[in-house]
Amino acid sequence: MSEPQTFLTTIAQEQDWNHQQMREPVALPRFRVWTYGAPAVVLGCSQRKFEEGARARLAPQVDLLLRPSGGGAVLVGPWMVSCSVVLPLSHPWVQGRLPDSYQGLGQLHVDVLAALGVPSRALPPAEVDAANALTGAIVPWACYGSLAPWEVVDAAGRKLVGLAQRRQRTGVLLVAGTLVTPPDWALLCRALEQPGDEEAMRRRTVCCAQLSAAPPHAQQLAQALHAALVQALDH
Repeated sequence: MSEPQTFLTTIAQEQDWNHQQMREPVALPRFRVWTYGAPAVVLGCSQRKFEEGARARLAPQVDLLLRPSGGGAVLVGPWMVSCSVVLPLSHPWVQGRLPDSYQGLGQLHVDVLAALGVPSRALPPAEVDAANALTGAIVPWACYGSLAPWEVVDAAGRKLVGLAQRRQRTGVLLVAGTLVTPPDWALLCRALEQPGDEEAMRRRTVCCAQLSAAPPHAQQLAQALHAALVQALDH
């Protein structure tokens, strides 16, 4: 089930893998872990109106892609480790209510990060509203601008791991992104023509480097996450 440990990717390769996995009914869990060599912006399908302007404002070497699922804009880059997990509709992680589908993957990230010396917790649904209020105004157009159930936060309620999902008749795609070092929020805010939201994005998020005296680097976290997913999904 698990893939070779080749983590470095582009957003086009990542999105293509996600798309291909969901074309046919998912019989067994599959996953990939991703790292990025350069910044790139991924817009939700409902943000098509921003695509032309954002592309014009970004430097030529910064990729931009419109994904088929909804949600807010995501800024990937060397500061992030992501994973894509594809599950059958019958898998225990995706039973019950829609928000509950995040709990298994969120808690797995908490456990991996704890083993690497980064304290965090998965946010229960009952605490989402309070945590959102604790870190100031929501940034509605950005994935990391608000909190959802079972996303991973620090003690102050700042987002460390963002979660998303896509459900089809063929299966469920879960996606997670962990902030390892501080992202270039200025780049994302300029691209979406929202420079006033840069400070809010900094206030609402946190990275591993801010939570540990000896934080993991991206490749180290990717390897640990890959091993944990093998253990969780191969058995």
